[in-house]
Amino acid sequence: MRILFTGGGTGGHFYPIISIAEELNKLAKEKRLLELELFFMSSSPYNSGVLFEHGIIYKKNSAGKLRRSGGIYFIRNFFDLFKTLWGTLVSVVQVYRLYPDVVFGKGGYASFPALLAARILRIPVVIHESDTRPGKVNLWAGKFAQRIAVSYKDAAKYFPEARVAYTGQPVRKEIAMPITKGAREFLHLEENVPVVLILGGSQGAHKINDAVLSGLKTLVAKYSIIHQVGPKNLYEAKATSEAVLYDSPHKDRYKPYDYLNTLAMRMAAGVASVVISRAGSTIFEVASWGVPSIIIPINEKISHDQRTNAFAYARSGACEVIEEANLTPTILASEIERLVTNQETRSKMQAAAKAFHKPEAARLVAEEILKIALEHEVEK
Repeated sequence: MRILFTGGGTGGHFYPIISIAEELNKLAKEKRLLELELFFMSSSPYNSGVLFEHGIIYKKNSAGKLRRSGGIYFIRNFFDLFKTLWGTLVSVVQVYRLYPDVVFGKGGYASFPALLAARILRIPVVIHESDTRPGKVNLWAGKFAQRIAVSYKDAAKYFPEARVAYTGQPVRKEIAMPITKGAREFLHLEENVPVVLILGGSQGAHKINDAVLSGLKTLVAKYSIIHQVGPKNLYEAKATSEAVLYDSPHKDRYKPYDYLNTLAMRMAAGVASVVISRAGSTIFEVASWGVPSIIIPINEKISHDQRTNAFAYARSGACEVIEEANLTPTILASEIERLVTNQETRSKMQAAAKAFHKPEAARLVAEEILKIALEHEVEK
């Protein structure tokens, strides 16, 4: 039995696919099925090591990106159209050779060629939408996908009611399990000092980084700061923090990282009093930890979905939202102080976050994929 995954080249698309693949392999063993053959088709493998660890074979294609802005982007859109056409031709050939029983799409422009190939070859399609407002590719694929899973209830209205299900967001089991024992020693954190975990996504977030570094002297006087700044920003963060904290007795409380691996992330989650994050798929990881959070969505001109994601999560009672236009070191420090010191607020947020998290999301999606795959195998 063959299953083909496809999705855009971000962690928000890639890691939910990995969590679903884990559940598919478990289900195959439980049901004593023949070993599954899993494939991932995209313009880049994103993380070759993780694909290898999970027995997923990478198939390369290409896809152009449709940009919303005009001007020079018109020219880039023109050339990317040919890239997409070529990627579609390559995908049709590759998908025909594989002839999977199901194609699972996670969204993003990089998933378009494989999904179109599946449509042409009449291969069943299942998709999952992570945002409150679906992207263009998933809106299109939703017209013919057999099943559509959504992370937010708000997204269900964009798809045919009979084929959509609110499953929540698949989160890798290991990430969803914070580690507290030995975490302070591992991360070199002082005992009895509250910890603030700041996540700007895998590439970091300049606006958040700037606000944190500008108010760093005040923050480290009260908290230990674990700050994922992104690989391109690590040198600048270290240099700036050294200058800002040169005469501070608490300079060792600031811990900048280019990237937090799985173990470090679980350790940080285990000791964090507050998490500061963007409003992408990281929201669901934060919810799985049950930690109060401050969500800072990307400006709506850049990302149309992060603001609605942030406020959807806030309506659950699990977080506070600070919009980029209102983000200052003073406001950020004030919100952190409120969430760290107000136990009643903390307790409500922790309960709301746990209620928001759907721990069986990956399992539910995997079961539906397997069901459709088995039906397709019988038809073949």
